[in-house]
Amino acid sequence: MQNTNLGRTVEKILGKIKKEKREMVSEEVPSGMITPSSSTPSITSQKVYLKAFPLKSIQDVELIKKEVNSGNIIIARVSPLAKKSVDDVKLAVSELCEFAESIGGDIARLGEERIVITPSSIKIWREKAGTFETDSTVA
Repeated sequence: MQNTNLGRTVEKILGKIKKEKREMVSEEVPSGMITPSSSTPSITSQKVYLKAFPLKSIQDVELIKKEVNSGNIIIARVSPLAKKSVDDVKLAVSELCEFAESIGGDIARLGEERIVITPSSIKIWREKAGTFETDSTVA
């Protein structure tokens, strides 16, 4: 499978899930109210690691979930699994998107072959039309 086709597949999956998330009605915090998540983050003694994993089989999804639940950031390379089954890539990425949403984390595509999954304490900064955004609803 070519890298551009893999990138498009991952982007379609992420885009579809993000679109569904945007369509859901969300409550807004009135201006002037400060929530714990919008305040200055506290310094913790727990170390956060950035780990890279090749996604070789659908079973690797559970390992990725465990690492993210531990507070680590994961960069997963999906091309090893794509060489075996594109359907498994779709299933794995969909499952990871649902997982990231369920824990309040974030997920995004990095290039053609990689995705990054973060715990709830870390959001992915995205560029949109020449400006930067931290909103996780932007694909």
